[in-house]
Amino acid sequence: MGSVTSNDTREFLVEKILKNYSNIFDKATSERLALIRRHKVEQPVLYIGTGTCGLIAGADKTLEAVKNYLSQRNLQAEIVRVGCLGLCSAEPLLDVQMPGKARVSFHKATEDKVEGLLNSVFHHSLDPEAVLGQMTHESQEEWPNIPVVSQLPYFSMQQRIILQNAGIISPYLIDDYIANGGYKSLYKTVLNYTSDKVCELVDQSELRGRGGGGYPTGKKWQVTLNTGSDQKYLICNADESDPGAFMNRAIIEGDPHRVLEGIAIASYAIGANNAYIYLRSDYTQSLAILEYAINQAKQYGFLGNNIFGSGFNLNIFIRQGAGAFVCGEETAMIASIEGRRGMPQAKPPYPAEKGLFGHPTIVNNVETLANIPTIIEHGPLWFKSVGTRESKGTKIFSLAGKSTHTGFIEIPMGITIAEIVHSIAGGVKNGKRLKAIQLGGPSGVCIPASNTETAIGYETLQDIDASIGLGGLIILDEDTCMVNLAKYFMGFLQKESCGKCIPCREGTRRMLQILDEVTRRPKEESSHETLERFKGVVELESLARVIRDTSLCGLGQNAPNPVLSSLKWFRDEFEEHIFDRKCQAGMCHDLRTFFIDASVCNGCNICLRKCPEGAIIGSVKMPHFIIESKCTGCGLCFDSCKFNAIYYK
Repeated sequence: MGSVTSNDTREFLVEKILKNYSNIFDKATSERLALIRRHKVEQPVLYIGTGTCGLIAGADKTLEAVKNYLSQRNLQAEIVRVGCLGLCSAEPLLDVQMPGKARVSFHKATEDKVEGLLNSVFHHSLDPEAVLGQMTHESQEEWPNIPVVSQLPYFSMQQRIILQNAGIISPYLIDDYIANGGYKSLYKTVLNYTSDKVCELVDQSELRGRGGGGYPTGKKWQVTLNTGSDQKYLICNADESDPGAFMNRAIIEGDPHRVLEGIAIASYAIGANNAYIYLRSDYTQSLAILEYAINQAKQYGFLGNNIFGSGFNLNIFIRQGAGAFVCGEETAMIASIEGRRGMPQAKPPYPAEKGLFGHPTIVNNVETLANIPTIIEHGPLWFKSVGTRESKGTKIFSLAGKSTHTGFIEIPMGITIAEIVHSIAGGVKNGKRLKAIQLGGPSGVCIPASNTETAIGYETLQDIDASIGLGGLIILDEDTCMVNLAKYFMGFLQKESCGKCIPCREGTRRMLQILDEVTRRPKEESSHETLERFKGVVELESLARVIRDTSLCGLGQNAPNPVLSSLKWFRDEFEEHIFDRKCQAGMCHDLRTFFIDASVCNGCNICLRKCPEGAIIGSVKMPHFIIESKCTGCGLCFDSCKFNAIYYK
């Protein structure tokens, strides 16, 4: 993982970087700083993206292949493990920086390609097809005919403030972070500002919580600061239990010290000496990186007792959660940290006044806290210059689903959804038609393609009954069944309900039951059962509104959103499922009707033997037929046909 550097280097970084705001150094200091920042290198440097997405794509094998390549040829080079650059669909990424040359990035650099890629760069003959782009600096010579990474469509519309170090520096080397300006804001804070001044600066920046609610961060901090107590706490929510969301994980794995610095400044601002990071237990990579980063920060004196001689003390603890979705709600998370079952509590009192162990507590998520060092460094007016009048700063989104490019992005507030989908994500892959955007996690909403000109912002999205949520953005193509998708999210939310309040516990169960009845064709159904099914469908919207209005916490209040938004924008699909018992997308298997193309079928008899219902008839070497009344839509015939003679509608 790397190690904490010598006392000499530590002194250099602290004295020259943290304590010199002007950044005006003598020539010797500038050259040494350039070496630490790797703007100037004396031997080849190989950067390998070993974030979770990179490891899944085979980055660990790429790393071993790189080590073997260097060992077999007795070559001297520095190997640096970095986080994900953000373009997860291009992983594994392998960057090479030769002395005097710009850093060049190779995409999809699997282990079998390592030898060829390194041969090409060491012999200064690059294959453009293998290159993602180059990262330029004024002190380095550029590679000819190679695009600059920041100018690629995926990156050109982004404004990377929180992600400025992601995929660039090593999350295992605190020196990399300090050399790029890290911990300067903490130093500036504890030695120049009072706690109320820090709260005032954050309030002036108009930073709003990036966890979904969008409550003003500075005002929230001021409540805790002004609440009398002998102990106060700060909790960093890194649980991120939304399916399809992985921004917090990416921030931690790419730049953990930015998160720790944000936690430290926030703790100072509210008067807390103990902070907790609530991390889901299956984020093993994030856990290892955070533990290592905390130990490094302690050795440098950025955490612990008497930080920078200011008298400010701070300890940061990590608590692992089981991944319960309901623990994204702050009172449920607090209960989990205390060792109790994660269940929401009635409010007021709010955690800002009475939270962890009965003391005033601030709960902010990773992205919110990662904004704090930048606000302190550049000032609230600079932060307010980014974004829109109502929504300041940037927002990080994870891109998943049917887009050409997937990963995570940081965009200024005000960009439209269409710009994200078509310009950044590269549009829908395989030439398919964009159908909708699912925004805000499992309790979010589905936005039709016709509404994608809406700008990203708290108020603008509210105008179409949507919200930013945590930042998960799933792109859906024409093959998506909106009814089936609503059923999937309702099934997730029903399982994740803590069961404390009846509207959420029983209401989500009933909604799931209705959706399940809509997406399947019963073998036999009496007139009474048919009437009951239609009655349930008719009451679906009113049931959803009752759950939304009477549930205790955000899980229940937002659980109906996928159904309500789908009914609003895609009612025709629901009607097709209900009245015609058909699913055009073919995703509801129990509603599929199978047919045999007589012009293609050669009578091989395989499908006839596979059918468990005896619904297929025909003679050997003669076209077969499916008896629709007997067919249950299991699809075994479709899967077994080797001649593509079976199709469904």
